[in-house]
Amino acid sequence: MSDEFDAVVERVRERVTPDDDERERLGRVVDDLRERTRDAVADLPVDADVVQVGSTARDTWLAGDRDIDLFVSFPTSVGRDELESYGLEIGHAVLPDGHEEFAEHPYVKGTYGGFDVDLVPCYAVADATAIRSAVDRTPFHTEYLAERIDADLAGEVRVAKRFLAGIGVYGSDLRTRGFSGYLTELLVHEYGGFRPFVEAAAEWHPPVAFDPEDHADASFDDPLVVIDPTDPERNVAAVCSAEAVARLQHYARDLLAEPRPALFVPDDPEPVDHDAVAAAFERRGTAPVAVRFDAPDIVDDQLYPQLDRSLAGLVGELDRRGFDVLRAAAWAEETVVLFAELEVAERPAVERHEGPPVGVRDHAEGFYDAYADEVAAPDDGPGTYGPFLDGDRYVVERPREFRTAVGLLESDAVFDVALGARVEAAMDEEYAVLSGDDVGALAGEFGVELARYLDPRP
Repeated sequence: MSDEFDAVVERVRERVTPDDDERERLGRVVDDLRERTRDAVADLPVDADVVQVGSTARDTWLAGDRDIDLFVSFPTSVGRDELESYGLEIGHAVLPDGHEEFAEHPYVKGTYGGFDVDLVPCYAVADATAIRSAVDRTPFHTEYLAERIDADLAGEVRVAKRFLAGIGVYGSDLRTRGFSGYLTELLVHEYGGFRPFVEAAAEWHPPVAFDPEDHADASFDDPLVVIDPTDPERNVAAVCSAEAVARLQHYARDLLAEPRPALFVPDDPEPVDHDAVAAAFERRGTAPVAVRFDAPDIVDDQLYPQLDRSLAGLVGELDRRGFDVLRAAAWAEETVVLFAELEVAERPAVERHEGPPVGVRDHAEGFYDAYADEVAAPDDGPGTYGPFLDGDRYVVERPREFRTAVGLLESDAVFDVALGARVEAAMDEEYAVLSGDDVGALAGEFGVELARYLDPRP
């Protein structure tokens, strides 16, 4: 098994290691960008250094990747507004066809020489504990790992990154909530290679904690905790979800049991069409519903936490109303879909409502009086039955506010749940509710997502 594992890893390593031509092209582009950036800085009334960061700076980038990260490091005497202004001025001078994006502060993203380039302003702080913006840590990360990852370990890191990408957990964006490049490099360094990393991960019992510099100055309630070697108060793995950790464990065991290159390649399913979606839910005998609206104009790292909050709010309300959510998901492209598969699409006209025990006099009398004058079975509805005794409690059977999930989702009550602010604003503008066979219409935009939903895997 060891020989088979090593043979698979070697094949992957050969594929993900940049060749001499690619390295030379990268070097030329980085040199050009540095010079252009220095020229742009020279036109400003302040001094600033140009720092290459990220995987290309640490020689842990994968063959075919086209990402270059350059930071312009300003003195801490520069104000925040000036930092942002100078950063954008430099960015547009270096990347004239670039566009502005926003993380903690704006920066310029563009292309140069066939590479994707991020040009980001930061502060030249004394150490990572003195940061004034989150990006100020990044140069310290590069410095720390550059001193510890040699060419052999860099090859192990590349294999680990390709494996994590293949199983769908590589990336610290809030859409993926997986393993960042920096976290991956720290873990491979911690274990001394790719194989010991996956062997250890296969045996993890979360929560799992590492403190490479033995200097933690805070505690964390996360499934994976890796104390930043440059900042004792930060968990590098804070964004990594419990599901991402579990997926790594599952596929680490799978790889060790049956080494094969396929695990290093993302397995995207073929998209399903309208009819396939309708037929699948018909076979399952469930009731799919979806709320669909135009995606808010915000970056993914702002959008996905709001989708998580909104989906949880809708699922909680559907469950409380008795529609029993089997599974739910949120997807976003041009439109957003909050999707729920229900065990029950329609409920009876009345619902049971239990009061307090009769022996609790004040509360019991208050409950009884509140319903005693309700009319049972009027001509236009089911009315209220009771109060009556069931054991030692008063009980009423009262009209249900929403008999169908669609009725609930189409009502103003949907805005009473905990929605993300931008999601609520988008839905307030316009949204549609799809149910039954009509959810098949989602396949046009979300055919791959629905294919994954209907054939779930670890």
